[in-house]
Amino acid sequence: MENFIIIGVFVLLGMLFRRLEAFPKDSAQVLNMFALYVSLPALILLKVPQIVFSRDILTAALVPWGMLLLSVAAVLGAARLWRWDRASVGVLLLVVPLGNTSFLGVPMVQAFFGAAGLPYLIIYDQLGTMIIMVTYGSMILALYGKDGSVRLSAMVRKMLLFPPTIALLVGLVARSWPYPEKLAQALQNVSLTLVPVVMTAIGLQLRLRLPRRVLGPLAFGLALKLAAAPLITLLVCRMAGVAGMVVDVSILEAAMPPMVTAGALAVVAGMEADLAVAMIGIGIILSFGTLPAVYWLTRLTA
Repeated sequence: MENFIIIGVFVLLGMLFRRLEAFPKDSAQVLNMFALYVSLPALILLKVPQIVFSRDILTAALVPWGMLLLSVAAVLGAARLWRWDRASVGVLLLVVPLGNTSFLGVPMVQAFFGAAGLPYLIIYDQLGTMIIMVTYGSMILALYGKDGSVRLSAMVRKMLLFPPTIALLVGLVARSWPYPEKLAQALQNVSLTLVPVVMTAIGLQLRLRLPRRVLGPLAFGLALKLAAAPLITLLVCRMAGVAGMVVDVSILEAAMPPMVTAGALAVVAGMEADLAVAMIGIGIILSFGTLPAVYWLTRLTA
């Protein structure tokens, strides 16, 4: 609970800083870049060598793909039922399957499961969310964006040169060679900056915009992303008799609000900007209530 309170404090600080003239308008972007290029790679380098590969860990890699199939089917069905416009459908197809599994995922998983849950998060994020973003995300941006200029080859190249991906590969190679004590301590110290930096950046970016035309898709998208998807994952895992921390972490990751990057790309691609911004901002706010609820359900049904 203390860790969860700390998360809320940094979000509130970010919201406060947004109102102060001393902070430039691009402060959130700077913090996000620091987290992507410094804090998150340090955490991955530290935790990947601790991953013990087994049949159970496949859950963390497979759940995000199951969430993708579920989300696409539900969004297309709802779009046909309520006849939503193409731009809104494109936003939902992009942001509902892609959760904020790294930036928000790390502090939340750490708050509920401690450091022991982070290796499973890395598997979920890197083998699930990141690959889905590059492949499926590129396809949605090309099909539903105005210019259709996003290329799969360019996205793959960016992913391979992405600092967290490089850190993952280096960490896998380094599994047989323990880090020197001073290097391990340095990685630990740098990784500790991730939570305050990311949560402050989220606070800086929170915006609430609710045009009437987006209320229907917004309500459906958030209900699916924050509640239906993780509850279905929980039900399937319990019925299949699959249990353990890797399962519980995967369920919590499935409950993460939409990915900030996916929402930003939807806006750049010319989709329904108000819906994309609202999905991100309101999704993060609501997740401070839905994520603890999902966690407690996993405990009750364990």
